[in-house]
Amino acid sequence: MPLTLDIVTPEARVYSDTIDTVVLPTVAGEVGILPGHIPLLTRVAHGELRVTKNGHTALLAVGDGFAQIDGDRVQVLAESAIAEDKIDANAVEQAMRRAEEALAAAQHLDPAEVERLEGVVRFAVVQLGLKRRRT
Repeated sequence: MPLTLDIVTPEARVYSDTIDTVVLPTVAGEVGILPGHIPLLTRVAHGELRVTKNGHTALLAVGDGFAQIDGDRVQVLAESAIAEDKIDANAVEQAMRRAEEALAAAQHLDPAEVERLEGVVRFAVVQLGLKRRRT
């Protein structure tokens, strides 16, 4: 009995497929989901999401969000998500550098802007970690 996984960000549906298993990064640690999992609503943390289908593992970088598991359906609503093969390491490094410079240079940033910039840095670190691990 397979799982159905949907990963959605504010911009797009990043992933939608029938899979065997998924491992989610949550604020309490990693959670492995198999078919028939008990209902669960959990907060997703910046990290590596691993999808297994037919013996092949795909990696995605995800940002903060929520996951809802209901029987054989897993829905992830995240601020950001990207498949490993779509990560452009140079663009990510530039975005991270700009965010770090903005954090270092600004003395009176709005707390929401600080949080946004810190999220950019955390998501960049996850993306670069995925890319470097596979190369």
